[in-house]
Amino acid sequence: MSPYAAGRRRVHRLLAAGVPLAVVAALTAAGPAASAPTGEARVTRAATLGDLPLGAFSNALLPGTVDDDRGVDLGGIGSDIYPAGRPGEFWTVTDRGPNGQIKVDGAKRRTFPVPGFDPAIVRIRVQGDTVRVLKAIPVTTASGRPVTGLPDQRGRDEAPYSYDAGTPLSYDPNGLDTEGIVRAADGSFWLVDEYGPSLVHVDARGSVLARYVPEGLRLTGADYPVVEALPAVLLHRKINRGFEGLAQLPGGDLVMALQSPLSLPDTAAGEASRTTRLLRFSPRRKAVTAEYAYRFDPVGVVDPGEDDTSELKISSVVAVGGDRLLVEERTDRAARLHLVRLERSADILGGRWDDDTASPSLEQLDDPAATGVPVLRKHLVVDLGKVAGVPGKIEGVARVDRDTLALINDNDFGMTDGTGAFDARGRLVDSGVETTVVYVRLPHGL
Repeated sequence: MSPYAAGRRRVHRLLAAGVPLAVVAALTAAGPAASAPTGEARVTRAATLGDLPLGAFSNALLPGTVDDDRGVDLGGIGSDIYPAGRPGEFWTVTDRGPNGQIKVDGAKRRTFPVPGFDPAIVRIRVQGDTVRVLKAIPVTTASGRPVTGLPDQRGRDEAPYSYDAGTPLSYDPNGLDTEGIVRAADGSFWLVDEYGPSLVHVDARGSVLARYVPEGLRLTGADYPVVEALPAVLLHRKINRGFEGLAQLPGGDLVMALQSPLSLPDTAAGEASRTTRLLRFSPRRKAVTAEYAYRFDPVGVVDPGEDDTSELKISSVVAVGGDRLLVEERTDRAARLHLVRLERSADILGGRWDDDTASPSLEQLDDPAATGVPVLRKHLVVDLGKVAGVPGKIEGVARVDRDTLALINDNDFGMTDGTGAFDARGRLVDSGVETTVVYVRLPHGL
């Protein structure tokens, strides 16, 4: 049996025995760290976030926003992670809050058990085997109201329902499904959002300064400036798969990653495609200045045994100097990090691939490079699926130093899908998955 297979078997045995995830991560990190062959990545540190009731957390930031947290603890802060300037400290961001899916009459309904939840920017410290919350900043509208995580537009976004999928909830044009985060030199933050998809600029106190959305989105009723500054082709983003990754280049430009291929010309094409897009945005010009085609590896390469191409996602992009990026390709069970360079010759902005009537579309091409599309060249840095101690559903990656990365998972607030997510009293049946930060030492520096 290979060391990798043995390590995976050990992890499964520990979890099956009821050992907490944090302990599993620490044990599996301690073993391979001592015996892993030279040249292999390894976990050197693992820490978990303790239980903090979501209602108490939210109401301390914006009193009265959550009247019943249904037993849910703070989670979901693993949507991204960004260095905060001090050793062991990071900025993180929640997503839209606890949500799941329940099938009713054969159709899936999106549930929001804590509809008053407000996405937040959370500063954490990794201290020993514990993740501690140092500071939290609520994301608010221009007038100081919570943005909420509810969907924006009827007919475009999933309809929101109560925890049991029985009661429709209201849409909220202010709502954000926040994902990637970076901090600018002036102390403000940039976030990306899956609904629009959009790029969101907030000040140091969390107030939205501007939300940049695709041309033609026509989002009305928001209590902050909405600017149609992104290519209209992004209107074809897959539901719940808008922008997820965000990086800040040394010169200040931002790079946003679409989590999944666009649904062009239709849903089936997007589900089958392995080509997604990265966009470069200039905060100074307030405009997209470049666009790049990014090609996923086959799903069975990223996640051996998986055969559904639509499971492929980009969840994190990290600037590593110059115009170089680490790009995370993942499924919910496995992830690989690739290094790419944003070459000028690879820019496709404003060409035929931004025309949603183009046939075939970029997403339909079986081999874009063979047809002349300048696909970004990439180099595999690490296969995280082969590193014992790395949890599933890694959504945030940060560079700690030249050869160490910090990874954080999205624990979905301890929620699962289906009618069993809550008990008969409407209280959460926690999945037991904890928010975990692990440090991974790479065999070669970046």
